[in-house]
Amino acid sequence: MDSGKFSLFSFTGKMKVLHLSWMAFFVTFVVWFNFAPLLQMVKATFGLTTQEVKTLLILNVALTIPARVLIGSLTDRFGPRVVYSALLALCSLPCFAFAFAESFIQLAISRFLLGFIGAGFVIGIRIVSEWFPHNELGTAEGIYGGWGNFGSAAAAFTLPTLALMFGGDEGWRYAIAITGVMSLVFSWIFYNNVSDTPKGATYFRPKHLTAMEVTSKGDFFLLLAMKIPMYGALALLAWKLSPSSVGMLSDLVVNVIYIALATLYLYEVSQVWKVNKLIFRQPVDEIHQYKFKQVAVLNILYFATFGSELAVVSMLPLFFLETFELSPVVAGMVASAYAFMNLMSRPGGGLLSDKFGRKSVLLFLTAGLAVGYLLMGQVNSEWPLWLAIAAAMLCSFFVQAGEGAVFATVPLIKRRMTGQIAGMTGAYGNVGAVVYLTVLSFVDYQTFFFVIAGTAVVGFVALLYMEEPKGQIAEVNDDGSVTLIDVAR
Repeated sequence: MDSGKFSLFSFTGKMKVLHLSWMAFFVTFVVWFNFAPLLQMVKATFGLTTQEVKTLLILNVALTIPARVLIGSLTDRFGPRVVYSALLALCSLPCFAFAFAESFIQLAISRFLLGFIGAGFVIGIRIVSEWFPHNELGTAEGIYGGWGNFGSAAAAFTLPTLALMFGGDEGWRYAIAITGVMSLVFSWIFYNNVSDTPKGATYFRPKHLTAMEVTSKGDFFLLLAMKIPMYGALALLAWKLSPSSVGMLSDLVVNVIYIALATLYLYEVSQVWKVNKLIFRQPVDEIHQYKFKQVAVLNILYFATFGSELAVVSMLPLFFLETFELSPVVAGMVASAYAFMNLMSRPGGGLLSDKFGRKSVLLFLTAGLAVGYLLMGQVNSEWPLWLAIAAAMLCSFFVQAGEGAVFATVPLIKRRMTGQIAGMTGAYGNVGAVVYLTVLSFVDYQTFFFVIAGTAVVGFVALLYMEEPKGQIAEVNDDGSVTLIDVAR
């Protein structure tokens, strides 16, 4: 830990690492969401159908679910500095490929691969946890998540202007390419200006990279159960591409994907067993135990918070346009109020967690989340527009503050596995988005908001079983000695 003062306007020590980390995350979100604001231009250039556009939007998030899990494991093994830098550099390639694509297939492949950059978020969670003590961790993680997440809104506001500056029908290509250059340049900046830990501190690595460690028999089976929704979401995405939906893939290809997903799950079960079979022979020493139910609860909460944010950001402009008969431009500007809340709400959730405790703040914010979406479900054309905007912003506060509170807790469970835990929790956010957007394709807006409120209630009940992080985490050094890391006062 760096014991220096928490000074937001400083650019030295731990604050330098924090600022460079949220900037890296910001760049990943600019790249990840660089297609949506330029969608109409891309559609016109290639003469895409509405179904093909929907396919590209689906492909943009498809790879992010497994990518977050994989990147979390790689971060724990090789360190955030190397992994973040490599991710930014490598993902600039499909970004350039998308910018200069000549066919729909090229667009689709590059968009699919770009989903990998959405995994960048989990890397910063680990590096921030290495530099900040527990009483500042929620605030620091909130700033990292909230300010970095704003990259999607920044892309929406700046990329159309950049495309117009270059002019012509091909201006969008140069706007997209610029985001690729940003990613490539910042990979070099990040690699040369951060370190994984403060000088003299130990970077604890997990014993295994292939599967998450658990410390009890019950947790073994809970881990296997919590893996199923991630595979289910990928199967749902495959169905969305099948002839039953957008029709990009044939029934044969979709069935092959289903079989591959089932096979991968069984393989993962074998890896989880290989890593954890010893717990069935002898108990883990109490000092090294952690409770996987903490991870499971945080997964459910991130499903409801970040999952709903991704889904609502996707549909809110259309909701305002249809409900209040606004122009597309005005509807987009009105809906952006939801995303703008990220700048303060997510850091606010982390700050509240540092001040008043993780569990109590999560309970308050999750209850507010449920009430917020119940309120959104009441919005109709008879409401004054300003009141509908206020309701959206109120709901957004609880959503994004809840995200901040979730990741104020994640690094306090087991230090050496922070990347793996963050990866799984982050993946659940994308699982939530896939589920909610699928629900939206079958129901009206009111029911959509009520479904999200219902999952928030499920999260609230699950939270009752989560224990407040307390005491210390024990990690073993290479020489066999044990380091105790404070997680609470």
